[in-house]
Parts: sequence; C-alpha cells; structure tokens
Amino acid sequence: MPLLTSNYHPSSIFKNADTSTIYAGKLRKVDLSYTRERITLSDGDFIDLDWSHCKGNSELLVILLHGLAGSANRPYMQGMARAFNDMDWDAVAMNFRGCSEEMNRYFQSYHAGASDDLAEVITHVLSLDKYHKIALVGFSLGGNLLMKYLGENRSRPEQILGAAGVSVPCDLAGSLGAINRTRNFIYSKRFEINLKQHLLKRAQKFPDHLDRRKIASCKSLRDIDELYTSRAHGYKNADDYYAQASAQNFLQNIEVPTLLISAKNDSFLSAGCYPVKLAENSEKINLDMPAFGGHVGFVDKNNCYYHEKRIASFMSALLD
Repeated sequence: MPLLTSNYHPSSIFKNADTSTIYAGKLRKVDLSYTRERITLSDGDFIDLDWSHCKGNSELLVILLHGLAGSANRPYMQGMARAFNDMDWDAVAMNFRGCSEEMNRYFQSYHAGASDDLAEVITHVLSLDKYHKIALVGFSLGGNLLMKYLGENRSRPEQILGAAGVSVPCDLAGSLGAINRTRNFIYSKRFEINLKQHLLKRAQKFPDHLDRRKIASCKSLRDIDELYTSRAHGYKNADDYYAQASAQNFLQNIEVPTLLISAKNDSFLSAGCYPVKLAENSEKINLDMPAFGGHVGFVDKNNCYYHEKRIASFMSALLD
C-alpha cells in the first residue's frame, strides 16, 4: 500500500507545531454530551464508558481511546465522536482505569499496552446485540494500545471494520526520548506533575504499595514509569515496559484496514514512530504524514479537524 498523500493545509498560524498542539488540546471547544455507563471487568475492577448516540437507531459503532493523562472529555475525543455521530454512527469513549472522576478499585491502573481492557470493552458492546460493524480509533498512548491489540496473537471479533491511530508513539522508548528534549520541557513537566498528583492520590488509597517520598523524588516521565507504571503492571522495569508494549512490535501482524495519521512536525514522536517502510509494503497499514499538525493538533475549518474528516472518510469507504 503506498503512503497516502496528505491534503492538510492549515492557516499560517497552525503551521507551528506548538500552536496547533496547544490550541487543539487546551482551547478547542466541542459541544457534545455523553451518557455514562460503568462496566465491571473480569478481575472485579471497573471502567467508565461515555456514550454519544446519533439521532437514528444505528448498527455502527466507533470505540475511542484517549491518550496519556486523558479522558473521554478531551476535545479530540469529543470531536471524533461528533464526526461519527454526524455520519449516523454511535460513539463510545473509553475512560481507562482511573481516568474518570473516580479512582479505580485496584492498585493497577492503565498503560500503553493494556490491550486486555480494550478486548473486554469490545466484548461488552457486542453483547448488546446491536452493532454489526465496529471502528476503533486511538489517540497517542491510546493509539499505541490499539495497534498492540490489533497485532497481538489473539482472536478478534469479525465485526471490527477498521482502525485508526492519531499521533501514535509506536516506539515508546523513542517517543519518551523525544518528549524529554529541551524544546518539550513544558509539555513533559506538565505530564510529570499531572501523573505525580495522580500517584499521590493512589498512594493515599494504597499506602502499602506506594511511598509518597519516592513519588516526590520522580523527576521525569521515565522515573514514573520505573517506579509505578512498569512494576505495577507486571513488567521488570521501564525498559522492559517500553520494549514489550511498543506497537512497532505488532504493526506487521495487523489484519484489518488501518489508518495512521502523524504529523511530520510532531515533537513528541521519534523516527521509529513513523512506520514508512512497513506501510509501503503492507496491504493493511495506510500512513498519512501531513507536514503540519503537531501532536493531535490538526486544526481545520469549522471546528472539524483534518484527522476527523480523514478517519470518517476512511471508515465510510470500508462500508462500501
């Protein structure tokens, strides 16, 4: 499959990676309301699902996965749900464990490779006996989780029509290195503060598992992955987590039509996050690399973003 030709041409201000990233993440407003459903997972924990239904009685559903320290309420999640609603699809936004307003029940939460939770959500929505076709869309960390799920040696429902990933850090270690560059100091510090606050709340609930002093001593995202993310979820350390959970290990096994959209000026991604050679030789992986867009910042006219239109068109074509 040849690489896709991008037709994203933003206004001059949004050709700047930081401007597009910050505007899309912090200033964009999307008028969308959800209906929440809580499901119990097989291990006894819970996940909150936020539903946005189209006006009709649809047999089509898109499942949305958010990024690091995100939730269903992020503008990119709401915008994507609205785009599918406008095509007469229902949408359900998955809040990862601990990412809705209430902390999850267990010490473990979520990570870039937590594909079993996605599998359970898919099983749940299919149990409703309503949806004949399902699309899957993941953003950033959620995109990595999604690609891992699709490429793993597991059975997957035949109802899965296709998938899309936006600004996916396919190479977790490489992406971490990119985020830790000096130009990204403000972003990385914001992530660090957010995650440390979350861990301090988790330490209050699980004082025998987390030491508040060790949390305070974390000075980077890697430190947090070393202290908590890796060891709480069965990995030896941060390096083991990055090596085993990176989607780049699974992309070649994906068997459903998949669209990846990553801007060339995304400062959060390393070279390993752009699977050019794989896409050139794959029948399933379609890679779109616009020159601009930053990280999930494909700002476009009328508050309908480039990646939303691109993904909506991709999934619609699969129905034909």
